Amino acid sequence: MAFKWRKWNNILHRDIGYLAVGLTIIYAISGIAVNHIDQWNPNYVISQETIKIHIPENAKTGRIIDETTRQLNIEVPVESSFRPEPGRIRIFYTNQYTVDLNTKSGIGTIERVKERFLLYDFNFLHLNYAKKLWTYAADVYAVALLFLAVSGLFVLKGRKGFKGRGKWLTAIGIILPVIFLIIYK
Repeated sequence: MAFKWRKWNNILHRDIGYLAVGLTIIYAISGIAVNHIDQWNPNYVISQETIKIHIPENAKTGRIIDETTRQLNIEVPVESSFRPEPGRIRIFYTNQYTVDLNTKSGIGTIERVKERFLLYDFNFLHLNYAKKLWTYAADVYAVALLFLAVSGLFVLKGRKGFKGRGKWLTAIGIILPVIFLIIYK
């Protein structure tokens, strides 16, 4: 009895394909988001708002920071602050807010940084910020994609398979990135 390689190819292609669905969705969504990094920040929503703080006369840096924090109802700790020039202070709050304030007028801006729902996490995985064990998981996924690409060539037979239109579609899929490399490199 001959080994039925096409049967096993199709079984493995199907099952590995099912296993790869979750990561493929994550990598695809993250990839689209990161492709447009020049047009938006795919990890964070950043907003700015003009603020007015009442600063007691002759207040020192510590008091200005305390008053700003209290009046803006900021509940995260101050990470650091500095005075870029006389009459101005910049206050950094842990992972969320930056306040830039004119200490004479009390007018300034608050910048809020918030992680984009799910997209931040997808990018975290896709760009391998996790490192460590995730690197090996991503490598296994890459090998699975390679297997799916090659085994997919042999799923169908005849004119709908690789010997028919499949060879032309595969050629286009190889030629397109080469053309873009020639144009952009």
